[in-house]
Amino acid sequence: MDAVLYRRVRAGADRRRQSYVSIEVVADRQDVLLDLLARVRGGGRTPMLDRVEPLGELTVDAGQVPHLLTELRCLLEAARAPQEVDQIRRLARLAHRCLEGRDVELRFEGD
Repeated sequence: MDAVLYRRVRAGADRRRQSYVSIEVVADRQDVLLDLLARVRGGGRTPMLDRVEPLGELTVDAGQVPHLLTELRCLLEAARAPQEVDQIRRLARLAHRCLEGRDVELRFEGD
């Protein structure tokens, strides 16, 4: 489950048409995030992250990031291993970049 920060761009003369470009990725090659989410799923503290699926996609826009950061703090409390803590901190930094940017969104993308 990778987290990808995307910037919205408008293509060509038709400004209504939009596309997205990836600007930063937090990869999760060993499924650290998915394992952690499986441990906390359904506990009521991470309803947004409970919607993350291994083969799906969850999009978080800048307006939802404060809620995401709250849920990441809950994950941090549940983290047991250094790699879990590191992954959560990397995700939090990416979420903060989403807050600071214009026309950006964060997507959790399954493999």
